[in-house]
Amino acid sequence: MCTSTLRLVCVSLLFNTSLSCYQCFVDVPDSLRLCWGHMLTEHNIRNVDSCFRKLDRIFNNDQRVIEAGRVGEGYEKKLKEILEAEILPMAKEFDQKLNKDTVYEERLQTAADNFIAAASKLPRVSGCFPPCGFQSAGAVYNCITCQYDSCEFPLDCPVKEIKVMENSRSRVWCDVPFHLPDDIEVIWRFAEEVKTQQVDQFKEVTAGVDRLYSIPSTSGQHQGTYQCEIYSGQRSIVRLYYYLTVTPQVVAGHTELQEIFDLSLLSGGRLLPASGGPPHSPLLPSPLLLSTCLTALLLMLFLSLG
Repeated sequence: MCTSTLRLVCVSLLFNTSLSCYQCFVDVPDSLRLCWGHMLTEHNIRNVDSCFRKLDRIFNNDQRVIEAGRVGEGYEKKLKEILEAEILPMAKEFDQKLNKDTVYEERLQTAADNFIAAASKLPRVSGCFPPCGFQSAGAVYNCITCQYDSCEFPLDCPVKEIKVMENSRSRVWCDVPFHLPDDIEVIWRFAEEVKTQQVDQFKEVTAGVDRLYSIPSTSGQHQGTYQCEIYSGQRSIVRLYYYLTVTPQVVAGHTELQEIFDLSLLSGGRLLPASGGPPHSPLLPSPLLLSTCLTALLLMLFLSLG
């Protein structure tokens, strides 16, 4: 075994290498047992430092190993089992025995290839869905940092605008494109009239598990920003915002009539022609109407003269 001084040097050399799946899952004592008998064939001397550099090159700097380790949440334990199944038997076999560097090269490369093949079959994740929310299910394991890479999106989503008619039924869904835990709590809040994302302007409306907020008959007092916040335990997952604009029915009716009137007029004050007929001017009455008016005027003149 290494002396105390040699062990300290070995540990220092091991941690001076970059982290990877190997250092994430293989304990230092096992690495020392594995590399104790590493012999340099050219010089016929034992060299632990060279063994650690070999581990660093085969496991830490091979992009295939790093990519194979990018598994979904909870599967890092499976990565550890796969790597230990390749390394620990070799460490037990090589402990207190001298082996040539060529033997180490071949056996370690085979172990890395086996790890890549087995780890690549573990479940992957769909990744992160922009633009917002704490998405733990989208995080992937990073063999370089030995941690899960979070999505790093802001908790607050951009404000979405919704336009509704007065006296109509309105529904707002608190929905996200990523997976949510089973134990969620949904809190709805409302900021009247304003379009905002400032938390202190909201007042709580409801709390529970319902992700649908329904207004049976919308009125002007319902105009404003609705905030939906989803919790899991004590942790906030996402905050969604909806700005509701309510159009009064009188204004809507006037607008509709104005649109119809505008569509019925052509340039120059001409009405739209009837289907299949020539255009006509509303300022020039028809001959029949002129004859009727003239007859009525003459009749009134004769009656006034007795």
